[in-house]
Amino acid sequence: MKKDKDFDAVEMMRSIRSKLQKKYEKNPNSRKKRLLDIRKKYSISPRRKILANS
Repeated sequence: MKKDKDFDAVEMMRSIRSKLQKKYEKNPNSRKKRLLDIRKKYSISPRRKILANS
């Protein structure tokens, strides 16, 4: 089993997540804006809340 990897996807995703977490901790509204932009770009509507009484 090869232990020395040229590319480690898990490590890359962890570093991306930690960078975004730091960014959004400083400015939480930037996360909402980014999500709205992505929804607009891909024509995705936000999920509707499902009520227990419905």
